[in-house]
Amino acid sequence: MCSGNALALLQRECPQCDFLSFKDYPAPYSSSRFFLPAFAAGLPALLRAMRLEKKRFDEILAENRFDLIISDNRMSVYSAAIPSYFISHQLRYSLPRLLYPLELMTMPFNSLFHRHFKGLIVPDISPDNGGKNLSGKLCQSCVPSTFRRTYYAGILTSTRKMNVAEDLDYLAIVSGPEPQRSALEKIILRQIQKLPGEKAVLLGSPRQERHEKLDATTTVHSYVSTEEKARLMNRARFIISRSGYTTMMELAELEKRHALLTPTPGQTEQEYLSRYYAREGWFLSKSQYCLRLTEDVKAAMPYRGFPEIAKTEENVKRLYREVLGRHLA
Repeated sequence: MCSGNALALLQRECPQCDFLSFKDYPAPYSSSRFFLPAFAAGLPALLRAMRLEKKRFDEILAENRFDLIISDNRMSVYSAAIPSYFISHQLRYSLPRLLYPLELMTMPFNSLFHRHFKGLIVPDISPDNGGKNLSGKLCQSCVPSTFRRTYYAGILTSTRKMNVAEDLDYLAIVSGPEPQRSALEKIILRQIQKLPGEKAVLLGSPRQERHEKLDATTTVHSYVSTEEKARLMNRARFIISRSGYTTMMELAELEKRHALLTPTPGQTEQEYLSRYYAREGWFLSKSQYCLRLTEDVKAAMPYRGFPEIAKTEENVKRLYREVLGRHLA
């Protein structure tokens, strides 16, 4: 259940599957850096979209039979009659320091929606295991009804390590909501040719068909398959990307040590993760407004990448054994 670019991508990747088109939640991103005013203004539309989503999903349930529901960050996709799990790395939201009291309130706010689910699945290691996790404070909640039902599954990604040579010097992955995706695309394409060696740019636009060489060492793709993207990431010695959590799990799975992160302006989750990773000495972060690729990639080289953690294959087996399998036997 999805829409827009996500739906277009999945239809190309899995043509044999059935798809139910759900509108995305209203995205409170703007061309400015100021997320909170846009979010506050868009909150009524978000709640209205969730009510419509629940109504539509109930209609789907009336016509279909399901053994298990796993909702990927869709607050209204659940059923009281079917085991329903909510999967997300965010049990709280990150807000600017001056709004920290409001940030604390996001935990009980989220718990109002989480109560409809049998359990919560966090694709990260537990913050209580003594090591550093990928999502930092985002996967932590002080609400008893939430943390008692939270299962920390470890990273979960479809990207796998391949036995290929690291023969691509730089891979730039452009992604995220508009208009910031297009803004980053312009910045990357303007600067990428100045970097030495072999380079590839993925524009994250599955509705386009663009595959071209900017010069003898720089290739641009509007879209590649999931398998080809994984192959390019495996080949890359250095990755330039947003700090979205899905991409961060891919970097951890592939044990990539060299990357430059540029968070989507105004998206507080990515901005927090970028700061957190830089503070831990894992990856350098730079605002897209002051990107200077030739200098920034040099500054990023001393960073050491994520610490070693359990990989997806092991985590999926444990998740099935300890949580999901009981509903599917």
